[in-house]
Amino acid sequence: MAAPGAGPGAGKVQEDLHKLKMENINLKGTTETVDISDLRTAPERTELGLRKCAENYLNAISGQVLPVCSAGNKEVNSKEAPQWALPSGASQKQLVLPRVPVEPVTVQTCSRASPRVPQGSQQQVEMDIKIMLDPENMENKAGLKHQNDETRLPLITKKKSAPLCSQKTGKGHTVATLWGFPAFPPLDSPLPLLEEDTPKGALSLTGQRLILPAAKVTLQTPPVVSKAAPSQEFPRQHKKSAVGEISSRLDPENTDTTTFPNSKEGIYGTSSSSKGNIAPLPSSSSVVSARKSKPVWTYPAQQLESEGQIPSQTQPPQAPPCQSLQDPRSDWDIVVCHGTVDPRAPGFLALKQHHHLSWGSIVAFLERAEKLLKDFSVPLATISGKKLAQVASDFELDENPPKSAILSVIKNQSAVAKILNRPGQSSKGRGGAEMAATKIQRAWRRHRAGKAAARSRRRERASGVIGASWRSWNHMARVRNTLREARHRHLENFCSRAKHLAANWNRIRTSRRTIIHIPSLGYSQRIREHIPDLAVQQNMQMGRLCDILDANVDVIYICPLPLSEELLQYYNKLLGLQAAVRSGNPEDMGDLQDRFRILTPEAINSFPQHHMCLATQLKYSPKTMQRIQVLLQSRDAYVVGGVPHADDLAVADMLDVPVLGPGPEVAQLYGTKSGSKRIFASACVPTPPGESDIHSREQLIRALSQLVVDSVEVQRWVLKMNEERGGNGTAYCDVISHLECYHWLQKEWQSHGPEGWSRSQARELALVKISQELPGLLAQHVQPVNEKRFPTWEKFLQTFLTQGGVIEAFPPSNTITTLTVDLLIEPTGEIRIVSSGDQLHAEGPFRSSGSSIPQRSVDPAVLSSLCWRIGDTCRSKGVLGYFSVDFVAFTHPQTMEQQPAPVSPRCAVASTQLRHSNLSETSYNVLLQRCKARGVGFDLQEKQGTVFILYEDQKRDRLGMITIGEDLQGVLLTFARNLFIIHQEISAPNMQGETNFKMAIQDIEAILGVTAENKLKLEEEQPWEADALKE
Repeated sequence: MAAPGAGPGAGKVQEDLHKLKMENINLKGTTETVDISDLRTAPERTELGLRKCAENYLNAISGQVLPVCSAGNKEVNSKEAPQWALPSGASQKQLVLPRVPVEPVTVQTCSRASPRVPQGSQQQVEMDIKIMLDPENMENKAGLKHQNDETRLPLITKKKSAPLCSQKTGKGHTVATLWGFPAFPPLDSPLPLLEEDTPKGALSLTGQRLILPAAKVTLQTPPVVSKAAPSQEFPRQHKKSAVGEISSRLDPENTDTTTFPNSKEGIYGTSSSSKGNIAPLPSSSSVVSARKSKPVWTYPAQQLESEGQIPSQTQPPQAPPCQSLQDPRSDWDIVVCHGTVDPRAPGFLALKQHHHLSWGSIVAFLERAEKLLKDFSVPLATISGKKLAQVASDFELDENPPKSAILSVIKNQSAVAKILNRPGQSSKGRGGAEMAATKIQRAWRRHRAGKAAARSRRRERASGVIGASWRSWNHMARVRNTLREARHRHLENFCSRAKHLAANWNRIRTSRRTIIHIPSLGYSQRIREHIPDLAVQQNMQMGRLCDILDANVDVIYICPLPLSEELLQYYNKLLGLQAAVRSGNPEDMGDLQDRFRILTPEAINSFPQHHMCLATQLKYSPKTMQRIQVLLQSRDAYVVGGVPHADDLAVADMLDVPVLGPGPEVAQLYGTKSGSKRIFASACVPTPPGESDIHSREQLIRALSQLVVDSVEVQRWVLKMNEERGGNGTAYCDVISHLECYHWLQKEWQSHGPEGWSRSQARELALVKISQELPGLLAQHVQPVNEKRFPTWEKFLQTFLTQGGVIEAFPPSNTITTLTVDLLIEPTGEIRIVSSGDQLHAEGPFRSSGSSIPQRSVDPAVLSSLCWRIGDTCRSKGVLGYFSVDFVAFTHPQTMEQQPAPVSPRCAVASTQLRHSNLSETSYNVLLQRCKARGVGFDLQEKQGTVFILYEDQKRDRLGMITIGEDLQGVLLTFARNLFIIHQEISAPNMQGETNFKMAIQDIEAILGVTAENKLKLEEEQPWEADALKE
């Protein structure tokens, strides 16, 4: 039955269908005689009738233009609606229609004569006719399954819309229904089929045997508002569609033409136009058939990457085709064009329908993606719906996803990332100019504020540094003032106690007294830093314990090293042999533990890297100081130090005892090489040619040049630093041997003679020549004694000029003896010679390792006279206490004579610098037992033998040894034999170790030759004295 108001049209349609059916029957029987032109015009007439019927029906219902909708995964372009009306009594919300497949059409704005169907589409026309005449035929349905085009009526809403105007029908692609959740049926109503279950209509469900053919099917669809969409203007050069090329016979005057692609190769889920993509139903007077062509498609993202440029905004990008056999809901691609997502796009709607439970997070994520793409003016981006749903679920609604997360959901992320990373791209987006201006202003304000803040911070930091420096300087100034006042107070107390000691010295030295020995080497810090094993060097004065030989003397010895109980017992037994040595009976050995104390300051381990002298360590050892105060018990006591230091006065002030020695300033002034030269010059004692107080390179070259010119016969010159000890700061150079002008110099000196040489012009010329040669000569031929510390001349010269030093002539003789005299200037001014001895040199001619006592090189009367003069000068300079003077005795180069010294009845050889690395492998008990087994020891009855001095029991690589005998030659032989025995006992053939024993033995052999020669001379010149010594 036809619907009311559409009767005439429906009747005409029925007549046309009946006629077409009869023609089809005839066509099947006589296919060869039928004219094909009738077949061409038949479907066109039928289609025009159906379209007119649909328009009338829709106008009767809603008065609106019905848009063409697409369902499923493929875009469907509907032809005109059939001219059949609704059955009587049927609801307007339910519509039962047969499925009518269609072909692509071209909608025109004006009606023209219909063009003829091309020959290539004859088979398709025949199939269309078969389907329309017999839709229930299974063969026709099989053909229908290969067709993806279908005409479905859109959802009709009750919302009132504008009436249809006489405007141009819409052009463009058809789109799916706008978003809206499907309506759920009541519980008591039959369950309707959903739209996704019927993508191909009722006939498709019947053909697929999903429902029975005789069943009544009711499709419930949501209402939609039909509305005319604005047409999309395509330029003439784009008549070849990206989906497929469709050729049609059009009127040349018609320019408003829209090409609809084939539904088999249609686009679903994409939107590429900013003008909208809802196309209304085309006019019934403008339908022509189109010819199919194979689509040629380039994906927008691939096109963007290949071209490397942004498409023009006036030319919308083409949408990608979907695969014909792919599920339309498998990906849900969303195209973001210029930062905008079309909310009516099928992909968007399908994604929303499938993920409606998590739609909030997806929308929030998509909004931020839109903002990012819009801010960076990205022309085209394709978002994968699957990835979008997966990634969006990981973020909260108010959480801002990072750029990497947004890029991960974009299919053409490489091209998009390239655009995002392009410099200045962010200013090309929405509000880019304002944003760029804002950024520039913000950057400028930040730069200006940063500079101001940096300037403020610099000023604040500078003020803080200045304040801290001022506070530190102020604090240091107060500390300096406090130290200056304390040292001044210590010096005043030192002077007052020295006067008291001098006034009471005669009483103190004969009464019960306590001597506090502090063997401190109070050199400057730069000197102490280069003294190896400073503590051991200070402890080599253990012989001070022998002061207990005086029964009125108790000794407190401050030891710089911790001593084990074994060493303490050894010294207790050694010092207890005093009575046994006197009586010759070992049973008389006494216990003198109450007579001496060996104390170690507790601060020796507190400052291991500061190279402090012993006096300073004692100053910072309150427990040791307290114990010393307890041991003194208000007895007469005084301190005997080593090399004076300011802390010696501080310790004495804390203990309230005097110091037997000079003040630190006096010791530093006259204890140097240059200060000794001044003392010797004031004492008028003979000194070798030389120059003192040298502090510059020019002064050194000038002084050495004058010395070489004035002392032509001197071959070797010695340079000595002021503050170094033990030969460490000594170097020598044989200038004459390497001086190129020496032969000329010697000739000129001989021609002028010693008296006329000082006034000759040749001397001035010699000074110029020598001054030119000396810098290079010294750099090549100077030999430092301590090569480890001064490997080059420049290193030695730098330290030499820093400390200052002297130049001395080395004696021009092959027979040289160095002797040391120990003097004591008592507080009363009395001068006494404590000891004298000839030096032993185990490590070279400039390093003393021991001495033979007494000295045998110089007449004692001559030596005593020299010592008295030196002592008197020192006393006048304020020197007090113990000090040593080194003399050099040699054969005169002109007379070739040396005065032999008288022979003493008893003598000894003592050394404190014996060194052997293998000693550390043997304990002291084992060493003493082995020596005793080899006959090395002391005989109490004969009062001669060997005694060892042990310094420490940690490294144990050094020791001292004293050998006592009747004559010097026998003592030297015993000393050398002892060294040989010790070396054999502690060394293996393949482990000789590092030692100075060998050089000591060689030096003793040289001394024995001189001693034998002197003994023979003594017997010839003074036979009576020699006989007396024999007796």
